[in-house]
This record gives sequence, structure tokens and C-alpha cells, in this order.
Amino acid sequence: MRAWSAILLLVACSVAQAGDFAWPGQHKAAVSLAYDDALDSQLDTAIPALDRHGFKASFYLTLASPTVRGRMQGWRAAAANGHELGNHTMFHQCSARGAGREWVQPQQDLDAVSVAQMHEQVVLANTMLQAIDGREARTFTVPCGDVQARDGRYVDAVTPLFVATKRGSGGVVEDMAALDLAAVPVLAPEAMTGAQLIALVEDAGRKGTMVNFTFHGIGGDHIQVSREAHEELLDYLAAHRDIYWVDTFLNQMQWVRAQRAR
Repeated sequence: MRAWSAILLLVACSVAQAGDFAWPGQHKAAVSLAYDDALDSQLDTAIPALDRHGFKASFYLTLASPTVRGRMQGWRAAAANGHELGNHTMFHQCSARGAGREWVQPQQDLDAVSVAQMHEQVVLANTMLQAIDGREARTFTVPCGDVQARDGRYVDAVTPLFVATKRGSGGVVEDMAALDLAAVPVLAPEAMTGAQLIALVEDAGRKGTMVNFTFHGIGGDHIQVSREAHEELLDYLAAHRDIYWVDTFLNQMQWVRAQRAR
């Protein structure tokens, strides 16, 4: 009986170790700091704060945004400094159906656009991003989480263009082995405190997985998080660099793919 107990214990330990995901540098979890919609407060507030702490983040640009057109050098400088410029489509098409979608303009209504048109626009957005930062590998965040165009699921047509795609809901990944890289879950914080953001980071640490934040406005613009809450999160991550791997979503997903290939 004692021998069988030892064997069962060894098997249980092996299974537990096999279920642990190996992050680089023996970190316990990963934290993705991402920012959608190409907003002024990201250039004015978020990027300077990230640079002070030495963190690299991902910025998902809506290429038709006036802030891309008017502040091109700022985005180019961010990319040169190691931040990721991700694809958030040309025109931020979302479905106009349902409550709370009154803001969607007719020319941006995803329900009126075909899969083929969305595919062409996403390809064009990648081309424009490459003209800005010179890079080819890219990740994608689905605007509004809406995947259905007029005649089908456009997201299926564009997924092969990217290392990974964010379109799920919920910030903390439950199981890295079960993570679908074509539907990575994200949380878009709004009016959250620093303590609430940190609690999600710590949850990912306990699970050994990752948390994906997709911010919008930082102390301004829309879907805001205050400067203070954002800074509190960055301060916490800076104080726990040995525990949490903060990097671009592209680098993190390339790491996940490499681990799976092994």
C-alpha cells in the first residue's frame, strides 16, 4: 500500500507540474496592458507613465482616427520605443443593433458591411500600421467584440492574419492550456480603482495565467480610468517585477505559441 501511495503521489505531482504554464524569467503570471481607439490621453498620459516605469504596452489603433492622422509622429515614436501598435480596424465598425449603440454612425455600422469588405479593410489597416512602425507580426482587437458582418462572421476571415486576436470577455484567463488565441478574453476597465485593477492582477498570479486589460481613456476621453488608478496599478507592477511579466500582447502571445510548439 505504501508503494502504491508513493506512485500515486508521484503521478499527482507530475500532472500538477504539467498543468503549470512556464512564463519567462520564472514569473508567475503575465499582465497585458493594452489601449484601444488611438486616443489623445494615451499619448499624453498613458505612454509617459509606462515609459517612466519601463513597461511596454499595446496600442490598438483605429486607423481613421484623427489622433492617428494628426499625431503620427507620436505613434511612430511609441513603436520605436518598443510599444506595440495593434490593429483595431480602419473605421471601428460595430453593430448598431441593441440598446446603447446609438453612437454607431451609419457609415460605421458593421451590420451593413460584408465579410469581404471587412477583410480588405483589416488588411489595409495592417499595411498602414507597417508603414508607421515597419513591423509585420501583428495582433488584433475586435471593435466592441462584434464578430458578425452583414453576411457572416468576418472575424474568421481575418484571424489568420494575426498572431492572436482579442475578442472574449473577462480579463483573467482561467487556464492557459485551454486559451483560444483567436478569442483571448479582455476587460475594458471603466471607473475602476487602482485596488480593483490590482486585485485582478493578483487573481492571475494565483492562477498562474494572465490578465488582459484593454484601457481606453486615461484621465480623459471615453471609457475612462483615472490617472491615479492607472498610476497605482503601474506602481504595483513595478514593485512586483519578479512576479508579473509585463510586456506587449504580441510578445506574450508569441511566447505562448512557442511554449505550445514545445
